Amino acid sequence: MSAGDAEGMAAMTGGDSEDEACSWGSGSEEAWAEEGEEARGSAPSASCLFCDGFFSSAEDVFGHCTLDHGFNVGMLAHKHRLDCYNYIKLINFIRVEKPTAEYFLSVSSPLPWEEEKYLKPVLEDDLLLQFDIDDLLDYTNMPYPNGLPEASSLLERLKWAEHRAELAEDALARAQEDLQKMRQFAQDFVMNTEVRSGSSVSSIADLQESEEDVYFSSYGHYGIHEEMIKDKVRTESYRDFIYQNPHIFRDKVVLDVGCGTGILSMFAAKAGAKKVIGVDQSEIIYQAMDIIRLNGLEGSISLVKGRVEEVDLPVEKVDVIISEWMGYFLLFESMLDSVIYARDKYLAKGGSVYPDVCTISLVAVGDLSKHADRLAFWDNVYGFSMSCMKTVVIPEADVEDLDSSTLISEASVIKRIDCHVVSVSELGFSSDFTLRFTKTSMCTAIAGYFDIGFEKNCNKQVQFSTSPCSAKTHWKQTVFFLENPISVEEGEELKGRIMLHKNRKDPRSLVVTLCIKNVKQTYSIQ
Repeated sequence: MSAGDAEGMAAMTGGDSEDEACSWGSGSEEAWAEEGEEARGSAPSASCLFCDGFFSSAEDVFGHCTLDHGFNVGMLAHKHRLDCYNYIKLINFIRVEKPTAEYFLSVSSPLPWEEEKYLKPVLEDDLLLQFDIDDLLDYTNMPYPNGLPEASSLLERLKWAEHRAELAEDALARAQEDLQKMRQFAQDFVMNTEVRSGSSVSSIADLQESEEDVYFSSYGHYGIHEEMIKDKVRTESYRDFIYQNPHIFRDKVVLDVGCGTGILSMFAAKAGAKKVIGVDQSEIIYQAMDIIRLNGLEGSISLVKGRVEEVDLPVEKVDVIISEWMGYFLLFESMLDSVIYARDKYLAKGGSVYPDVCTISLVAVGDLSKHADRLAFWDNVYGFSMSCMKTVVIPEADVEDLDSSTLISEASVIKRIDCHVVSVSELGFSSDFTLRFTKTSMCTAIAGYFDIGFEKNCNKQVQFSTSPCSAKTHWKQTVFFLENPISVEEGEELKGRIMLHKNRKDPRSLVVTLCIKNVKQTYSIQ
């Protein structure tokens, strides 16, 4: 969704003034109300796109347009692959420009209704704008007003079936072409075929684009958002920071990067923000739009679908950026990159980014039972040795809730991030660390966790931790098992070095290398 879409969505529910909402056509607002009541009675009604007729539902309007005007909105939506925003623009375009139904027979790209101005509703509470695009695309089951003669119904269904068959054939052809490309790429990769440099780069770029789609698609499912919202440490920390520091948000323009269901946007709006813009690429943003409307906040919150690096916001600068960008081991998913981009492009001078202070820490773990379950298990599997599996098991970092009683050292901070000044290049780093042991034990793993702070200009600072010694969070801890446990004494210090960088093939995953006692082991977080 473009920047203008966000404004349009806010306007769609009647956020504009009555004068603006009723500025279409001629005649006064009173005359329109009188005419509407006379035609509609007290029940809600929907007006035709091409004549003065009124109907009891959007479905009836669409059926009437098909029968009496030869305009099949469902077919048009399929033909041009309209999403919900382009559908809204189409309806408003017709109401503003008043084209004939025949006009649409020759329409081609660029579509004449793609301009952002057509997101502004022409009619207040237009039932056609409230119609679900998914239902529209399932147009074969749409009823017609006052019944439809059997022959006409069959003819319409036949035409529609033919149209859907054509669409299916096109989709199949594209899928077969994509499949062939994937097969060729896999063959080149597995067989180590020599490919020209340009072709190889193109294939990798295509693969990364596909991985981006998978990443954002995962956030389109409600389950992950339910887990995050139910994480009280996470959600209540943001809530407490915003509500206890309303002066930061009052009368300010706020950008919520990766807004998800819009919970942070709503906190900011309730704290007095003048305008909140939420940006998210995943499909969950459509539910967020419903949530915003359900809570009557569409006047102050606008939502934009897309990557913050690619969309155009409806404002040049914002005063505050909020985001819940943290992943496992803090930097997994690389979403902080997007926050940095938004900060550098949109944050006004003197503005603030929250959270603003983050640290990553390491701590030693002594748990022989878990180590055996993870690694020694492969030495004897139902009487067979599968010890070669250790070479693929060890490099996979675990994400789990650790028992604090298994910690055997003090924590060591390996990275401190100030979100107001950090650059993307600084998110790949190496750091020396020293772990001072608090118990005589066997060190079986090194675990990582992070701490978050809301500090700048705060009358009431808020912090939370994902440490094993703190309340549990959905981030848990990231555990790097050692292939061979190390015997340690209380008071002893273990020196090591850690290196962290993005996976070149999958930039949202992380590669971590630990060097301890001249033993180097590389792990992946994915």
